Order: sequence, then C-alpha cells, then structure tokens
Amino acid sequence: MTDLLATSPDTWRDRSREEPVVPPELFPPIGAGPRERWRTLWERHDLRRQRAEDTYDASRNPVRGWPVSGNRAVLHFFRDLVRRRRGVVVAVLVLNGLAAAAGLVVPRLLGELVNGTVEPGSGPGLDTLALLVVGVVITQAGLTFLAQRTSTLFGQDLLSGAREYVVRVILRLPLGAVESASTGDLVTRVTRDVGTMSRSVQYALPMMVISLVTVVLSIGAMLLNSVVLAVPALLVFATCSWAVRGYLRRAPKGYITEGATYSRINTTLTETVEGARTLESLGLSGLRVRAGNGDIEVSAQAERYGMTLRNILFLALNFAFQAPRVITLVVGAYAYSQGWVDLGQITTAVLYSEALAEPLDRLIGEVDRLQVGAASTSRLLGIAEVPADRKAGEKLPDGADLEGADLRFAYRPGHDVLHGIDLSLRQGERLAVVGPSGSGKSTLGRLLSGINRPRTGRATVGGVDLVDLPLEVLRTEVALVTQEHHVFIGSVRDNIVLARENSGDGAVREALRAVGSLDWVERLPRGLDTVIGSGRHALTPAQAQQVALARLIIADPHTLVLDEATSLIDPRTARTLEGSMNSLLEGRTVVAIAHRLHTAHDADRIAVVIDGRVVELGSHHELVDLDGEYAALWRAWTS
Repeated sequence: MTDLLATSPDTWRDRSREEPVVPPELFPPIGAGPRERWRTLWERHDLRRQRAEDTYDASRNPVRGWPVSGNRAVLHFFRDLVRRRRGVVVAVLVLNGLAAAAGLVVPRLLGELVNGTVEPGSGPGLDTLALLVVGVVITQAGLTFLAQRTSTLFGQDLLSGAREYVVRVILRLPLGAVESASTGDLVTRVTRDVGTMSRSVQYALPMMVISLVTVVLSIGAMLLNSVVLAVPALLVFATCSWAVRGYLRRAPKGYITEGATYSRINTTLTETVEGARTLESLGLSGLRVRAGNGDIEVSAQAERYGMTLRNILFLALNFAFQAPRVITLVVGAYAYSQGWVDLGQITTAVLYSEALAEPLDRLIGEVDRLQVGAASTSRLLGIAEVPADRKAGEKLPDGADLEGADLRFAYRPGHDVLHGIDLSLRQGERLAVVGPSGSGKSTLGRLLSGINRPRTGRATVGGVDLVDLPLEVLRTEVALVTQEHHVFIGSVRDNIVLARENSGDGAVREALRAVGSLDWVERLPRGLDTVIGSGRHALTPAQAQQVALARLIIADPHTLVLDEATSLIDPRTARTLEGSMNSLLEGRTVVAIAHRLHTAHDADRIAVVIDGRVVELGSHHELVDLDGEYAALWRAWTS
C-alpha cells in the first residue's frame, strides 16, 4: 500500500489540476443505512491504522530522514532519568502513599458511622468518629501538600535533565547530516516534540506514579474491607484491559505518524517562506498554497486515527467506571441478606468504588499523555542514532600547511560534484576560489575546513586528515566563515568569548578593535555588557558580522576558509567590512570563495572551479594574460 503519510504530497499530487488530488480511499462515501455507515467508518479506521503503521515503519528508516528510536530506547531513557533521582522517587512514593492511605481511612470511618447508627453502641461514638474524620482529613491535606510539592520538584528536575540531554545530542550532530536532512523534521523535533516530551516528563510521569500508588492502595483497602464486595467490582474494572491493550499497541504508531505529518507541514512552510520572493516573481504562490493544503489534509487523517483510538478507549473506560457502583450495590444487597457483610462494609465498598474511579481514570489519562510523550521522545532519541561522521584520532598536525589531494565528493551516491581536485597552500598564502554558481566552490570549502570527509583523496593540515582531528583542535587550526552570521542571546562579551571562554576583557577589546568595531560597541548602553540577540539590542548585519569576526580572532585559527562571507550584506557595507577583515587575515592562510572579483584580485593565487574541476590556477595577472575562463569573468565583472 502506498505510503502517503510518509512522503511529500508532491509525489501523489496531479499538478495539471487546480486542487490537490487526495486519494479517494481516504474519504470513502458513507452509506445511507446505519449498518453501511458503521461498516464504512470502521473501514476508514482500518485504513488510517494501515497508513499509521506504514508511516511508523518508514520513519524508522534513517535513509528516509531522521531516524526514530524504538520503545526500548525510550524506556531506557526514562529509567535512566529516574534512576539518578532515587532519593526523590522514594520520597514521592512514600508521601503519596501516605496521602492516599489517609484518604482511604475516611470511607472506613464512614462505614463505622453507618454501623453505629444502625446498631447504637456497637462501635465508637459519633463524636469520636467525627473527630477522627476531621483529623484524618487535616492529615491527608498536609500529606497531599508535601506530596504535590515533592512531585513538582521531581518533575522539574526530570525536565531539566531531559532538556540538557536533548541539547547535548543536538550539539553533537554531524553538520553534514543536519544540512542534508529535512529542515522541517528537525525543527519539529526540537520544538513541538521537545515541548510534548517536556510536558510528559514534568507532569505525566509524576502524576502516573501518584495515580498508580493510589489505585494499588485503593484495591488493597477494598479487599481488606470485604473480598465478596471487592472481587466483582475489580472484575468489571478488568474488562477494560482489552481496550487498554489495543490502545497501547496502536497508539505509538499513530502518534509517530502525527509527528511525521507535522514535520512535512513545517518543511513545506519553511521552504515556502524562505523562497517567498522566488515564488512571487514566478507566480507560484498558488502552487505552494495547494501543497500546504495537501499536507494539512494528510495530517488531518493522522489526527482522526488517533482520535478514533481514544474514543474507543474512553467508551470502554466509561462502562468500566460506571458499572462497579451498581454491581457493588447488587452484590452487597445479596451478601447482606445472607449475613456475609454488614451495612458499614457495603457503604465503605461503594465509597471505595467511587473513589477508585477517579485515580484509575487519571492513571489511564496519564498513560495516554505518556504515549504522546513517548512518541515525541522516540523522535528526539532518534536524533542520537544519527551516526557520527568522524572518529577523532590521536595524531596532531605537524605544521600549518593545508593540502587537498584527489578530492572527490558526492551528496548523492554516483553523482560527484568534485572530480579529483588537487590544491596545496603555503602558510600565510591567500587563495581565491571563483567560478559560476553550482560549480562546487562551497563544497571544496567544506572539505578544506573539515566539515565533510572527501569520498576519495585527503584534505590535511600539517599532514593529518582534517576530519580525524578532535573538533576542539580542528577549530583552532582551520575555521569556516560562511554567509550566515549568528548572534546569540547574551552580552557582547558572551558572544565573543564563545570561542575561548577564558578570554579576558582586554583580549575581547583587542579583537573588537582589530575588526573596527570597538567604537560602536563602547557606545552601546552598557558596552560589553549590553545584551544582544533576538528580542534584545538589535545589531545591523555588518555589526553582527563584525562580532562573528571578533569571535574568530579570539579562536585564533591559523587558516580561514571564507565562503562568500560578505555576500548577504549590501556592497557598500561589505566593502567597509572587508576592510576591517584585513587585520583578521593578517598572517593567516586564507581560502576565499568569492563572488565579488575584487576580492580575488588581491589574492596571491586564484583557482577557477568549473563543474567540480580546477581548470585554471595562478595569480590575477597570470590568468588575465592567459585569456581563459578567469579573463572572461573579469571582463564581465569590470564591464
């Protein structure tokens, strides 16, 4: 069966029509008669179940996108979180157990009160029982407060540990894997799935523990009160187990399917927003709107499947919660007529049945919330299953010479974008890489900065493969400066010392002075302590890039790979910024991927890359005299 939920709607949309083609089996006609109507509804449910199972199986294939962890990994994750907090767990169990036990004393006292009314003098007096009830209620209130407080602290601590784990996993992701996978899927996992997992860890897990303790103690109290009255009610509660088992078996697939459809929606939306200008200029807005509508239609089907599962579960639970009250009264009346129980026991049993329904209902609800959280957690843990793209060796560079030999690279198997490039850079040399868009310039820069491992050949610094160096060593040897510049929420100082956290204010000011930005930083409201970033003090694009360059000076790598570092800034600002970069470049080996040829003009050598090959290599004057590809580019640039 075609896996419609796991693939892009573009794979099943007929673009020759104005509206998206939704597979007709997702919307089968509903028959007129009740029997046909119910049969059609169940057919829809079975179809959605099959779609969910297909998507669940497909989502576990890393080749299709980010992987999804199995149930065992999720259980291990939660067990590890809880195991580190054994003392708090014991306190939560003890306090909630005492609070639940105190609550169970009241029905027993009320049963004694009934017996005392029916047979005066057979037990404690009414005044004594009333005082006992008041004392138990006050004790229960105090224990409940302590239990809730401890459970809240436990949940917050769990949440903190879970979030720290997610951050560590994300920061360890190979950059190549991040850029090659679906942006919408990763964004969905680190936003929606983190939020869902957080709510489950913070609230659902502690509440499930509390509810489970209450249910177990309630069942024990019912059996102590009267086995005759407890067993029938417990058997009725057990009748809902088939619905719970069926739900637990199918729900993970349904919720993972929902997450996959949200990822598709985010991917389509992100692509549409990022390419808004192109879409508007080409008149493709309507096409993208229809693509979004198609994604939402598929997501709605996944939502309906999950809703169907919950409705079936709640229908069975509603019967299981209501029936014990009636059964307890019927069995109690018969047992009373036979002299097996007294009225106090019947009263207590009815109250216990009533009291058991609430924690049992809450327990099932928290299990449902945990299922949602487990599905999100499995998607988050799947990120940790992305294989590392390198393994650090023990050798360190002997020198600062950067070399590339027989460099080949493919983003897709069998489609090389670089074809045997050889480059050797002397320490302190400036090499400009020019060529048309799509020729492989940025890919070459990624190999020379150690971002990706070449398919064949070697990219080395000081005789050691770049990708075999530990990242903390690699970034002190070679650093990549891209078109994008990031400002993190924090002070100017925090943004700059990110590269070396032990740097003092003197080093920070020297770095800012080197890139020509010390003056405007000192004019900020609080100087180096001014908080910048999203929602804080706004920086211009040039200022943000200067902060990034100052960060590089603090890192102090001997080789820089500049991948069109000023291409996203207007030409006048870029010219000023390129002037402030001279101090950064002084004495360093530089590979400058340039689209403004005046940058190439000042380089020691220029490499012209066409279709993944270096077709020309030499100085500006040598290549102009050669009258080849570079000369043609230079004439087009200066004309």
